[in-house]
Amino acid sequence: MRSGVAIPGAQTSALVPTRIAHTRRDPIDYRFTHSSLSWLIDIDQLPVLPRGLRWAARFRAGDHFPQPVRPGDTLRTRLDHYLGHEADEIAGGTVTALLSPRVAGYVFNPLSVFWCHDRAGALRYVVAEVHNTYGQRHCYLVRTDHAGRAQIDKTFYVSPFNDVSGRYRLVLPEPDPAGRVRLAITLQRPGLAPFTATLTGRLRPVTIASVLRTQLRTPLAPLVVSIRIRMHGIVLWARGLPLFPRAGEDPGAGDEPRTTEKPRTTEKPRTSWKRGLRR
Repeated sequence: MRSGVAIPGAQTSALVPTRIAHTRRDPIDYRFTHSSLSWLIDIDQLPVLPRGLRWAARFRAGDHFPQPVRPGDTLRTRLDHYLGHEADEIAGGTVTALLSPRVAGYVFNPLSVFWCHDRAGALRYVVAEVHNTYGQRHCYLVRTDHAGRAQIDKTFYVSPFNDVSGRYRLVLPEPDPAGRVRLAITLQRPGLAPFTATLTGRLRPVTIASVLRTQLRTPLAPLVVSIRIRMHGIVLWARGLPLFPRAGEDPGAGDEPRTTEKPRTTEKPRTSWKRGLRR
């Protein structure tokens, strides 16, 4: 496969090799850091890899947002459907998303972030979508300040070691002009030290060579992340961390649906991270 083959959507997308860190201080001290891989995409101009490489990244609309999958769904229509129920209006402009695609047919997105702009290019909403290992998903709609910060009550069961009490402090700025990604989520609960998860990385251009390199460095990233979460859970359980069973099913939860979508190709204004990527 020639590295010079054009990839549709590559100019509005980026690979993001990441470092993910978790810090738990209460009731036991447990910390870890590992490498992974995300993509930054314009949801209206999805990257489509050449046929022989599509196993390495396939973007499917039904892998995101809690509503049932409908024929012809795209990421845009599913986002608009969600915002139509949760926001005062649909942003209507460019939406960039940091997420993991399907790799070798498997997808797992502990956190996906959608930055929703209005038609003038101003950031209106941020949607933070959380997936747990039970096949459920939940979205938090927030309006961040100039530094990407927001707070919101926790309402979704993610880990058997945390109930749904507490409040999240979110730091979800868009990638900066130099292409740096720096996200953080801190769970604060009464009487306990904060639990913090961070994701950092830097944007890389999407080419056949770069996709192959990232698969060599972080192969099958969604599957590896899912396995690591379970392994860390076993270690925490063995160290005596108490469990919090699920009180009930989340009404917006859904197993991983199977669907196909036809990517939209509407041209959208470029945002600052795209200018930084071309430097």
